[in-house]
Amino acid sequence: MNGSTDKHGLHKLSTATLVIAALGVVFGDIGTSPIYTLKECFSPHSPHHITATHEHILGVVSLVLWALIVLICVKYLVFVLRADNKGEGGVLSLMALASHGMSESSKRRTVIVLLGLFGAALLFGDGIITPAISVLSAVEGLKDGGLLGAAPTDAIEAAAWDHHIQWLIMGITVVILIVLFSVQFLGTARVGRFFGPVTALWFVSLAALGVSQLVRGPEILMAFNPWHGWHFLTTGGHAGFVILGSVFLAVTGGEALYADMGHFGAGPIRRGWFALVFPALALNYLGQGALLMHQPELANAPFFQMAPGWATLPLVLLATAATVIASQALITGTYSLTLTAVQLGYLPRLSIRHTSEHARGQIYIPMVNWLLMLACLALVLAFRTSSNLAAAYGVAVTMTMLITTILFYFAARHLWKWSVLKTLPLCLVFGAIELAFLSANLVKFFDGGWFPLAVGAGIFIVMTTWATGRKLVRVSMERSAISQELLIKSLASGKVVKVPGTAIFMTSTSGRTPVALLHSLKHYQAIHQRVVFMTLTTEDEPWVPPSRRVEVEKLGDNFWRVTGRFGFMQKPNVPRLLRQCSAHDLEVEPEKATFFLGREIIIPSAKPGMARWREHLFSFASKLAQQPATYFQIPVGRVIELGQQVEI
Repeated sequence: MNGSTDKHGLHKLSTATLVIAALGVVFGDIGTSPIYTLKECFSPHSPHHITATHEHILGVVSLVLWALIVLICVKYLVFVLRADNKGEGGVLSLMALASHGMSESSKRRTVIVLLGLFGAALLFGDGIITPAISVLSAVEGLKDGGLLGAAPTDAIEAAAWDHHIQWLIMGITVVILIVLFSVQFLGTARVGRFFGPVTALWFVSLAALGVSQLVRGPEILMAFNPWHGWHFLTTGGHAGFVILGSVFLAVTGGEALYADMGHFGAGPIRRGWFALVFPALALNYLGQGALLMHQPELANAPFFQMAPGWATLPLVLLATAATVIASQALITGTYSLTLTAVQLGYLPRLSIRHTSEHARGQIYIPMVNWLLMLACLALVLAFRTSSNLAAAYGVAVTMTMLITTILFYFAARHLWKWSVLKTLPLCLVFGAIELAFLSANLVKFFDGGWFPLAVGAGIFIVMTTWATGRKLVRVSMERSAISQELLIKSLASGKVVKVPGTAIFMTSTSGRTPVALLHSLKHYQAIHQRVVFMTLTTEDEPWVPPSRRVEVEKLGDNFWRVTGRFGFMQKPNVPRLLRQCSAHDLEVEPEKATFFLGREIIIPSAKPGMARWREHLFSFASKLAQQPATYFQIPVGRVIELGQQVEI
């Protein structure tokens, strides 16, 4: 196959190349789950574990396999990836699809938006935990595989040895995480090309390890019969129910898989999953089950114990590389979510760098990157072991998966016109399974499950505060604004001095006179010979084609109105937009025009609006926002900012 570029802007040399690159970004999270999933189910060191009996092993492995089949193979790969918002995935893209065309005052739209925002906020919490638990669990292989020697027999010496080893493992983990976050500026494409072949080797190794144990205990293949999982749940009592929280660790990468769809497209993700990833995962879980059936005493680290002695060190190194890649999946997904939230108006403008000329969805956000790094390092130092972190892992992801199911229902009914009989039973099946997992994970709330929920709640508050605050600012400014037509009529008297050149006034509300222009007239008593009112809007779709990008309207003698439309995955470029205006009889040279921008200084007040603390939060967030001139890529030295105090 020759090189080509698909409709989403993904440049590819061949399908195989794109699938391998996707392996290095999309499947890292779910691909490293075998390291710790069954360990958390059966290890005596896990806070929630069960005895590794023949019946328990068969039941747990059956639950893991069918969780992968129903939630990942069926829900995400077959159905949710169909919710392709012009190439983009993730809970915010699904939210935009589900609410498309609804009135802003619609109660249903409000519910959909709040659900989408909360789901996205929870994914941020997951994005913090995944790198920490993934890398830490792999580095612990040095201890679990016996590469650091055996603990002393004396109890006091053993405790000191264990403390020393724990700090060594934490130190190595911290160094790896710092390096990982430090190379993000290179971009997803370069990182994916480097990581892709390593991940392919990882999945081949997972399959090989599983097969090596399966030949010794083929009876574990009975786990494909869902009756064993159901029997375990119905007869296991409270312990059998709680263990679902650990079983869920096997599918935690599903939401990241959907969020990263915009980087590679649905096709390569489906091919990679069914051709390599799912078979390798299934074989490895079966292999671990076969090992534990014959040697239940190895429950402390069944994954690393599958390898022969000579292969333990290479396996630990490969696992460490794979867990670094797992972290990449969530980091990349977090970037995509942040960009979408910024463009849809739920977060302040942040510095966003596009790292690929060909794949439009590949970006790097410095502030998000460094905040994630600091949070991950803090988690490693606070929780210390992967078992402790496992207690914090799962609650947020389960909630996000449940929210995705609800939003998928609305999208299927409202946008695709699916019947209730087709949509409701499907979503009820997915929702019932996810509710069971959520209930089991909530048992871990006080063991650390509160952390991602706290992070998610905090980010949700920031997003809703920012959106509400921007709305209050618009309302406040519109009270003192006049229509553009009325301004033009009032200037027709000719009393105002006209100076040579073109002035471009940025306004958030089409048809209203920008406050910056009113301030300019007040201070200078003059106006430029040609005035352009420019409004930029973000559509409920990821990419707006050039044919619909700009709309030009002549309002009167040398007064023009320009409306620019961008998708929520596009970064506005004002100079490029102005050059497109030449096709509409408006010739503007951005390098010679003067851009007037209004700068609002937010003043919290006792006026009705938001709670006082939220007003202060909004004021603080507005100070963190990137300068409009930089964000809109306006030429340096061509900008005049006029400030205005706005009480909310």
